[in-house]
Amino acid sequence: MKSLEEKNELSYYNMGEMIGVHLTYENTNEEIIAVKREPRHQPPHLHNAMEIVCVTKGTLELGVGQELYHMETGDIGVVFPDVIHHYQVFSSEVNEAVFINAPQMIFGRFENVLRNKAPQYPVVKSDVIPDEVYRAVESIIDTGQNDIWVVQAYLQIILARCIPMMKLVEKSKIGSDDIIYRTVSYISANFNKSISLDGMAHDIGVSKFSLSRLFSKTFHSSFNQYVNEARLGYACQRIETTDDTLTEISMDSGFGSLRTFNRVFKEKYRLTPSEYRNKLQK
Repeated sequence: MKSLEEKNELSYYNMGEMIGVHLTYENTNEEIIAVKREPRHQPPHLHNAMEIVCVTKGTLELGVGQELYHMETGDIGVVFPDVIHHYQVFSSEVNEAVFINAPQMIFGRFENVLRNKAPQYPVVKSDVIPDEVYRAVESIIDTGQNDIWVVQAYLQIILARCIPMMKLVEKSKIGSDDIIYRTVSYISANFNKSISLDGMAHDIGVSKFSLSRLFSKTFHSSFNQYVNEARLGYACQRIETTDDTLTEISMDSGFGSLRTFNRVFKEKYRLTPSEYRNKLQK
């Protein structure tokens, strides 16, 4: 862990700044996204990519299913594909983490495990993680690596060292009941479209009242708030890792107009999307 801490002291940015890597496999839509930034609250969601998170400063809470796992500096969390997860930040201190999303194309010899299993405890503690794992994380995020095959090799190192340290169980034993899974899956797949509570209730086969109560009691938000959280999370990732225009990002995120995007973004983060992008570039 020593090399990672030393690297962070000399890192390219301080609190509020960010380093990102966004690589796409040729002739596909598959991509590897890596970003080092201040962590933020993210509501329950899932995706068919694998997610690796390494805390580089402070602390972070990783929620998987019904459980919340505390992470400290140097800890690494591995979220398998199609597993509901979320993030919480309770500490007011300086917090920073590397988040890496990797598609199924990189799974290699771990494909069967990643598809069918899940860690009973998804966090590997820093005291058992070998230095080569931290070097792999650093090499992905800090060197501006632009060769996707090199990045894929580094990810294979991380998996080869971390997965054997985890107790794996059937994926069906990790997570939530069917209605929660269907709800999160639906939002994750459709947040960038024009969706409504009525339409979603019809599509997943539950009553509008039951679905509204689920959002209130389980997610502690309304349907619209939850959808906007998903859209904002996607939009922030695009702002952090691409040079796409804010108009493109707003449309691809499902906001419908740049005006709506600006309003919702500022309500959440106290600054506009353009101010956020400028802050990252300083």
